[in-house]
Amino acid sequence: MCDTPDVGFEPGVASLGDVCVLGAGDTGLGVAGYLVSCGEARVRSVTLFGGARAIESDATRALERAGVRVILGTEQIEGHFDKAIVSPGIPESAPFFQAAQEHADEVMGEPEFAYRESPHQWIAITGTNGKTTTTLLTRELLATGGLKARVVGNIGVVATGQVKDRDDDEWFVAELSSFQLATSKWLHPRVACLLNVTPDHIEWHGSMQEYAAAKERLFANLGANDLAVVSCEDEWCRGIARELDERGLRVCSVGVHVESAGPCAAFVRDGRLVVRLDGVEHDLVSAKSLAIRGEHNIQNALAAAACALEVGVPAAAVTHGLMVFRPLEHRIEACGEVRGVRFVNDSKATNVDATIKALTAFVPGKVVVLLGGHDKGTELDQLAHAVSARCRAAVCYGEAAERLYEALLEADGPMGLDVRRAAHMRDALQVAFDLAQEGDVVLLSPACSSFDEFGNYRERGEVFKELVASLAPAGGSRG
Repeated sequence: MCDTPDVGFEPGVASLGDVCVLGAGDTGLGVAGYLVSCGEARVRSVTLFGGARAIESDATRALERAGVRVILGTEQIEGHFDKAIVSPGIPESAPFFQAAQEHADEVMGEPEFAYRESPHQWIAITGTNGKTTTTLLTRELLATGGLKARVVGNIGVVATGQVKDRDDDEWFVAELSSFQLATSKWLHPRVACLLNVTPDHIEWHGSMQEYAAAKERLFANLGANDLAVVSCEDEWCRGIARELDERGLRVCSVGVHVESAGPCAAFVRDGRLVVRLDGVEHDLVSAKSLAIRGEHNIQNALAAAACALEVGVPAAAVTHGLMVFRPLEHRIEACGEVRGVRFVNDSKATNVDATIKALTAFVPGKVVVLLGGHDKGTELDQLAHAVSARCRAAVCYGEAAERLYEALLEADGPMGLDVRRAAHMRDALQVAFDLAQEGDVVLLSPACSSFDEFGNYRERGEVFKELVASLAPAGGSRG
């Protein structure tokens, strides 16, 4: 158990003064509600600026009745505030964020605020891909070992809303996005985990360097008794790990293909997951015993195991937890079989790297992959190479269809990849089913966000599963 770090503030006690909250989504509403519950002794006033597109709702009306000043339909900020707490969807470059800087003594993101209110026992996990699986698996391992733990953060649980009823011996296992980390200052987890850094959200941060720097902020306040769990299998992570080593921190290097020689490492040896902490090795489980499939999920399991062992979970409990943890919804989720063709929903794969990793979960030459959605403008050469090397066919759909189609046509793969186009995901599924042979997998792993056709990746995944279910009654159509 770690002591509360000396960060120059009194958690849950110090006066917060006049506070404004930016954003009227779940985060903003949750923070405003928490601030009201703190009472006038700590919070003099609360103002919620919802933003230009925010409209009145039952939730905003309830906050107004509780004493919150609610301003909607504008990004203009008036008055002076001691603190501004910003929802993660608002980038530092946005006029809305900059207005907060002009009118507040201090601007921070929501996880930073939650940490300041309750800074003991945090495990924080970030990365371009794999955050949610690793966060949930870490919590599962802690619970299996008899430790109290709850997930918070980017996983859909506003951390601030969990502070009031948190037990003193309870762990927060926090999934943190680059958006949430970009403005962090005092955040100091006991264990900090970085899974990977690959191109994503560049338009939000402005450059790949700024995106990676936001991820690296997770480690800013770690000390000699903390643990940094960092992948050794991408260039950005290796660079960050070297910097952490130079600071004298304990760094656990995580690799599926590499066994690091240092005192702390997590790796695969002879097909088994092994974690070494301070020179003591824990031989945990066969990789084949994991219910979550793919090389990326082996990495996620290694990282979660390292986090759990570090905070005191017995190795036997970690082994059991790894074996019973099931795949997550929308993440390489089996969702049916029709006429010998299996269907898998990986709608969470909203970027190129996630799709490349998902393809490793299946037998090469037995996959028909659905690619498409909102075009982020990401470089496609690596994706095209991976698809052409591992898939029988690919169906490109949606806004990004044409660019994906052209990239795949240019790829020189060993299997004579069949590349098709379709207008929408519904059409793409039918084309994919017509192309698939008995024993194949039709995989939705879009490599794109969903916003051209759906509200989010969850909606996209649910629709995909509904469409698969509609194929089953009649045995499907083969055109």
